[in-house]
Amino acid sequence: MKIATLLFLGNLGGTEIFVIVFVILLFFGAKKLPELARGLGKGIREFKDATKEVKENIEKAAKSED
Repeated sequence: MKIATLLFLGNLGGTEIFVIVFVILLFFGAKKLPELARGLGKGIREFKDATKEVKENIEKAAKSED
């Protein structure tokens, strides 16, 4: 899979991605980016844990009905 497909960026080329990254750097600055990435990573991890928990609960409920 291409990186653009994984990031849901569609038909963006290298130049467009570079411009987007440059604009993000201008808005947030280089010092804030690690904090933002860390927060995003924690959010994704919590979301994965929550979805795993819901899936396990559904599977347990399905097994108990049998």
